[in-house]
Amino acid sequence: MFVLIKVIVSAIVIGIITEVARRFPTYGGVVAALPLVSILSIIWLSAQGEQNPTLSRFVLGVLWGFPATAFLLFIVYIGLKHSLPLIVSLGFGLFGWFVFLSLQELFLKQVKLLIFQS
Repeated sequence: MFVLIKVIVSAIVIGIITEVARRFPTYGGVVAALPLVSILSIIWLSAQGEQNPTLSRFVLGVLWGFPATAFLLFIVYIGLKHSLPLIVSLGFGLFGWFVFLSLQELFLKQVKLLIFQS
């Protein structure tokens, strides 16, 4: 039953955001950029009994993914601005997201190696 409640509430939030975006695209974008999914996820995890260490690791994961997500959105914006179809823009964006995350992970490993070798 709890899963159904999560799905319904989350769908309502997404529905409201898309309606705002349809009427007011800029404001809809600002609202969509709010960390609603992250906040809802934290609430749902907490309501399911997850403890602070798990919630903390989840939030760190969200922070870790944020730069790549911003890069994805930038690529999609550029693609749409240059009249690429949505699916192509999203494809390029997802590819860029994956490459960005991979490079970010590689960079962090190199930094850790440098720090621990000193």
